[in-house]
Amino acid sequence: MIVVVGSMNADLSVRASRLPLPGETVIGSDIDVRPGGKSSNQAAAAARLGATVAMVGAVGDDQYAKILLDSAAAAGVGISDVVTLPGAATGTAMIVVDAAAENTIVVSPGANDQLRPEDLPERLVSDASVLCLALETPIETVLRAAEIAEEAGTTVVLNLSPYREVPPELLRATTVLVVNEHELACLSGASEDVVDGEVAQRVLAAIGITNAVVTLGADGALVVTPGGVTHLAAPRVEAVDTTGSGDAFTGALATGLAEGRSLTDAARLGNATGAYAATRAGAQTSYPSRREAEELLRSAMQASRPA
Repeated sequence: MIVVVGSMNADLSVRASRLPLPGETVIGSDIDVRPGGKSSNQAAAAARLGATVAMVGAVGDDQYAKILLDSAAAAGVGISDVVTLPGAATGTAMIVVDAAAENTIVVSPGANDQLRPEDLPERLVSDASVLCLALETPIETVLRAAEIAEEAGTTVVLNLSPYREVPPELLRATTVLVVNEHELACLSGASEDVVDGEVAQRVLAAIGITNAVVTLGADGALVVTPGGVTHLAAPRVEAVDTTGSGDAFTGALATGLAEGRSLTDAARLGNATGAYAATRAGAQTSYPSRREAEELLRSAMQASRPA
């Protein structure tokens, strides 16, 4: 079983021809409200792939809470450990998507910021095969969940997003770290995104991480293990909206690990799932079934073989 501890947000999306510059106003489409939140997205992606998934999070008692809970349940995610906070606002994300399918996102945490360590179902976390964590909830809650999992021997997948400095104890409890190019650059202190495998391995080793995945968007992912660095190309697709594609990757990665796959094989499933998600609008509404993800993966692998 996969347990996901973290955020649940309503995504308020607008499409525009391009992203606005600072101080600039651009005209966009009608607003579109869809279920989201990094952790909720990861849970939905894993469940859509057939994993048994439980979500631990917090919502308010407003109209967005029902959208999020209904969507999670429809994907097959267990929601009995989601806390409803009377009087609180459910977390929201304001998203602008441009004509090239790139996006900018601003998150208002709402109830997510009130998820406390005492809200964690310790037995559930201890019994999980994989625990998924991100950084849209209080760091003390994230750390406590990781400590419970570490004590139980549970695999801890930490998505270091949105980026912030974290306690060294959290990194020590992490089995697999997931970062994108920007987050890796933040870790290294570089002024530009870092994509070189040797540099990535050196930066990660400096913080005690030996197993990691660096997601590269359309360029796939770098898988970092003690044995070296492997670049995995992503399936080529026509992107419509990249919102939630990274979360789809992480949910699929967790699914592969829960099934006993190697980190590299789990990342291949993540690549296919993230690429598929980019072909449709929204986050959770764009996620593939296991059949759809594996068909894309097979076709991509066939296309990459020499004639």
